[in-house]
Amino acid sequence: MVGVCVVDSFAVSLPASVRRPTDVDLSVRIGSLLLSNPVIAASGTFGYGVEFAHLVDLNSLGGIVVKGLSAQPLAGAPAPRLCETAGGMLNAVGLQNIGVHTFVAEKLPELRKYRTAVIANVFGHTIAEYVEVIRVLEDAEGLAAYELNISCPNVDHGGAEFGLDPVSTTEVVTAARQAAKRPLWVKLAPNADVKAIAQAAEASGADALTVANTYPAMSIDPLSGRSRLGRRTGGLSGPAIKPLTLRLVHEVSRAVKLPVIGLGGIQTAADAVEYIIAGATAIQVGTAHFADPKTSESVVEGLRHHCNELSLYKINDLRRTLE
Repeated sequence: MVGVCVVDSFAVSLPASVRRPTDVDLSVRIGSLLLSNPVIAASGTFGYGVEFAHLVDLNSLGGIVVKGLSAQPLAGAPAPRLCETAGGMLNAVGLQNIGVHTFVAEKLPELRKYRTAVIANVFGHTIAEYVEVIRVLEDAEGLAAYELNISCPNVDHGGAEFGLDPVSTTEVVTAARQAAKRPLWVKLAPNADVKAIAQAAEASGADALTVANTYPAMSIDPLSGRSRLGRRTGGLSGPAIKPLTLRLVHEVSRAVKLPVIGLGGIQTAADAVEYIIAGATAIQVGTAHFADPKTSESVVEGLRHHCNELSLYKINDLRRTLE
């Protein structure tokens, strides 16, 4: 035992040039929830998680946010649903999903095989529908938290309406908080007064904030004069939005005391570091998964090497260090 202690002590004192990347502590705490690292696969870009198990080591991720779940299955928006843009992507999937009951019966048992935190993204057209989804999930095992989607721009009614007004935000978060025993994250819209919405969510019982959803946008085919999507508008994501959302994360992290999860245009560990420096406790990788499903896994490893280069033992030492 003495030998082991000596070796461990020596390893910790090694200079950065020879210290192993695995010596870095990447764990982060989001309220009561402890994640092994700050990298989370974003909702709508990673299926229900299990579909990627043959491509990605799911246990290497800090968490997975599954596709948005509604009380009943949703068919989603008409095709086409995706459109490439300069520096990003437009999507109008319309929150297609199998419904919360099928998720609990078919997907959640598979997800329980992994130690990665599983977060359920919850959606509804009405407050009652949000509450119904949460109540079904409350009776199921294997979930770490809920992410309340009050900001999706890709549906005709509901969802985003709750995230544009502090009064509506207060109503839906309060109802969800009363129904949920698990931690409650609230996903904010970028096209609102995010500080006011963030403060309303905090006052109503949110445990963390995800900043932010996609940006309402559109693309038109100049030959046909029609939208390049099945709907007139969609949500813009990808590298183009990173500078915009980075500012939002910086502002929100200083307007509330809650942990902030940064989301928008993250492709590399360097992108993730920018968000953490700006004030994010954790980050979510989204659109980059469409190009490379292993992006989240690569970001985790990249963060280890980044901290090693800076002689940092804890990823948390980077948070809110913007000068």
